[in-house]
Amino acid sequence: MKQYEAHETAVIDDGCTIGEGTRIWHFSHIMAGCRIGRGCTIGQNVVISPGVVLGNWVKVQNNVSVYTGVTCGDHVFLGPGCVFTNVTRPRSAVSRKHQFVPTRVERGATVGANATIVCGHSIGAYAMVGAGAVVTKDVLPYALVVGNPARQTGWVSEYGHRLDFDGGGMAVCPEGDAVYRLQDGRVERVGI
Repeated sequence: MKQYEAHETAVIDDGCTIGEGTRIWHFSHIMAGCRIGRGCTIGQNVVISPGVVLGNWVKVQNNVSVYTGVTCGDHVFLGPGCVFTNVTRPRSAVSRKHQFVPTRVERGATVGANATIVCGHSIGAYAMVGAGAVVTKDVLPYALVVGNPARQTGWVSEYGHRLDFDGGGMAVCPEGDAVYRLQDGRVERVGI
């Protein structure tokens, strides 16, 4: 018995794993060998390729292609039209299927609408990639990156609010009251 819901136009290949409570919308293709966790939402016209791993409660918005080599932790948000690459030097006439380069999106991170994630990089926990950004290097946990190429412009909380650090390197999220510390160029949550 199916533990997930899928629209009748979705294509679900044999050999994939889909967790309980996941919902798959119109015209999406879930390919053999991928693993999708519990409680995920897969929007309209999404492709999840073989070998992709999506954690629990991941939201993939409309028109997203998640290619082989991508792993997303729990509570990741992939905005509309964002895209991942998986080969560094693609050519139509040259097969590089055995040269896929892995990409990891850590727990709670957000990839904004129409952002491009160049393969071989990681996006740290709770980081936020702005809409239209092109990620060409690793993104630190809690970092806010924007532009092409993506550059860090600040830090965000687990709720996605910009963090304003005091002279002692401490900040409080205005929603949820969590406390964060900036030390040695990295942010960590230290309270509540």
